[in-house]
Amino acid sequence: MRAAVSGPLLLLLASLWRGAPRASELRYPPGKIAVIGAGIGGTSAAYFLRQKFGKDVAIDVYEKGTVATINHFVKELGLSVPEGKGGLMGIYNGEEFVFEESSWYVINILKLLWHYGLNPLRMYMWVEEVLDKFLRIYRYQTHDYSFSSTEGLLHALGGNNFMEMLNGTIDEAMQKAGFSQKFINEIVTSVMRVNYGQGATINGFVGAVSLAGADSGLWSVKGGNKLVCTGLLYASKAQLIPGAVLSIEEKTWPKRSGGTMKLYEVSYNSSSGLTANAYDIVLIATPLNRKMANITFRNFNPLIPEISKPYHQSVATFVHGRINTSFFGYLDPSHFHLNDIFTMENPKLFINSIGMVSPVQNRNDEQKKLMGPAVWKVFSPKLLTKEQLNLLFLSFDSVEEKKWLAYPRYSPPEKCPPLILHDRIYYLNSIEWAASAMEMSAIAAKNAALLSYHRWYVNTHMIDQEDLNEKLKTEL
Repeated sequence: MRAAVSGPLLLLLASLWRGAPRASELRYPPGKIAVIGAGIGGTSAAYFLRQKFGKDVAIDVYEKGTVATINHFVKELGLSVPEGKGGLMGIYNGEEFVFEESSWYVINILKLLWHYGLNPLRMYMWVEEVLDKFLRIYRYQTHDYSFSSTEGLLHALGGNNFMEMLNGTIDEAMQKAGFSQKFINEIVTSVMRVNYGQGATINGFVGAVSLAGADSGLWSVKGGNKLVCTGLLYASKAQLIPGAVLSIEEKTWPKRSGGTMKLYEVSYNSSSGLTANAYDIVLIATPLNRKMANITFRNFNPLIPEISKPYHQSVATFVHGRINTSFFGYLDPSHFHLNDIFTMENPKLFINSIGMVSPVQNRNDEQKKLMGPAVWKVFSPKLLTKEQLNLLFLSFDSVEEKKWLAYPRYSPPEKCPPLILHDRIYYLNSIEWAASAMEMSAIAAKNAALLSYHRWYVNTHMIDQEDLNEKLKTEL
C-alpha cells in the first residue's frame, strides 16, 4: 500500500486540514447520521457512532437486502460460538497430495519437519510479529485515536514494514523473510486460494491476515453470523431503512434560527417509491464498485472520486452427496480420511478447495460419516458445470450455488481508496484493499466513527498522530 513515510503523511495532513469543517460551523451536535450498508461494517459503525455521539443523534442504517450474514462482539451481544468439527486436511496439486494431515499429532509434526523443515514454526512466529503490531489498533482506538486514511492507519501500526507488505506480494514478503519457495507454493498459496480465491500474488499484508486465520479456522455464531449484525443494530438503537440508496447530494438547507446549513440528501428506493432524507454525516459501508452499489454523487465540487477498483468473483457451491474419492487419487474410499482439501495453482484444477460442512446423519463411526452422504462446500472461481460436479461426486441429490464478488482483486502495489470522500462522507470499505475480513470491517467502522466525531468537533489532535505507541507508554 505504500513505501515512504514523510511524503504521504504530509499529503494526508494537508488534505485533513483542507477538508476539516470549521469549528464555528460544527460546534453543535449532529442531528442525523446515515450509514449505508447493514453488514458487519455498517452495523458496527452504527454501534460505535451511538457510543461517541450519544443518545440524542438519530442514526439510520440503509440496507437493500436483508441484514448481512467478529468475534469482537460475540460475547458482548450474548451469542455463542459452536464447537469446531475438527477433521483432517490435505493439499492437492492436481496430480497428487503433497501433504496430508495425520490424526496423530506427533506424526503431523514429523511430516511437517520432513516436508518443510522449520518453515511452519517460523511462519507462526512471523505472523505473530505482524499481528502484535497490528493489534495495537485496539489500544489506539480505546484511547479514541483515529486515522484519515487506510495507509495512515497501517503506517502508525507497522511503519515502513507494513507499507512494503502492502506494496509487494506475500510471495515476495516471505521470500525476503527467508521462507522456502516449496513452502510458499504448497502451504501459503493453498491458504490464499481457500481464503481469498487468489494465489501468492496478493499483497503481503492481506496474506499475513490470511495465514493468521489458517491455524484457528473460520469461526461462526450459532444461528448464523447475521445475528452479530442484528445484535449490533439493536444495541445501536438505529433505525433500519430497507431500500437501495441511489444517490447522495449536498444541499443547502435553511436553519430555523436563520441562515443556512449544508446537509447530505440521501435518495433511495423504498416500498412507497423514491424517497429522500437529509443528514449531517454519511458513512458508506458497502463497496462503491458499480457492480455492487450503483450510488451516484450529485453536484459535488470538487467531484467525489470514482472508485472502480475491481472485485474478485468467488463461487460457493453446497452439495449434498457422496464425494468421489478417486478424483483425488483414492481408489479405495475406505482409505479416504480428509474433511478439507486445499489446492495449489494448477490450470487443470477447477476448484480452490472442498470441505465437509457437516455429515447429514449423526453416527458414531467417523469413517461411515465420511463414506456416506454429507454436505460439502466447494469454492471455485466459476460456477461448476454438471460434468465437473459428476467428477467431484459419485452421486448428489441437491446443489445450491452462491456467486458473489467476495473480495478485492488484489494486485500490489495497492492504493487504497480514500476514506474521506467529502467533508462529512466516509468510506469504510477503503480498508478492504489492505485486507478483507470481518474483524477488519469492525476496525474500519470504529475508526470511521471516531474520525467523524473528531472532525465534527475539530479534535485535530486525535487524528493521524504518529508514534502513538511511545506516546501511550509515557502517558500510562
